[in-house]
Amino acid sequence: MRRIGAVVRTAQGLAVLRADAVDDDTAETYRDEIGTTVLNDSLEEVGRVVDVFGPVSRPYLAVTTDDDVHLPSLVSSTLYAR
Repeated sequence: MRRIGAVVRTAQGLAVLRADAVDDDTAETYRDEIGTTVLNDSLEEVGRVVDVFGPVSRPYLAVTTDDDVHLPSLVSSTLYAR
């Protein structure tokens, strides 16, 4: 499990995350992709990535949430990828 970013807003029924910056020393590009499972800090599954957009070094991720997740409660939450 690794941290992927924080929810900055909700839009059209999706949680929008700002991905954490990639370490410049390793010259990696962002590596999460559509379909990645997203977890909260309690290790509960909250949804899946459905879109990746924005700058390559620090993109935004659109996450569709599971039916039992209260979307507005995710704003400012840190989320993780499995």
